[in-house]
Amino acid sequence: MLFYPNRFLLRRERYDLILMDVQMPVMDGYQATDAIRKSEHPRARIIPIVVMTADAFHEDVMRAYSAGMNGHIAKPIDQKVLYQVISETMAGQR
Repeated sequence: MLFYPNRFLLRRERYDLILMDVQMPVMDGYQATDAIRKSEHPRARIIPIVVMTADAFHEDVMRAYSAGMNGHIAKPIDQKVLYQVISETMAGQR
């Protein structure tokens, strides 16, 4: 299912994990993560958010974690890395 920040925030839809792109047309991934984390949604502070971005320097990874994201995956996406990060992120939520 595609993630739309407004749906999550306004309709209180349930997601198990958010794969967040950094470069989006209305707000970037950091702004969307900030909006989610500051919202009144019941899962706002605990829903795992994993960023997918071509920005793969150490500073970019640290920025993602500082923004409230739970994981970082560099593009181009390697399926094994994607599944590993998702698995580790979800295991941390149990």
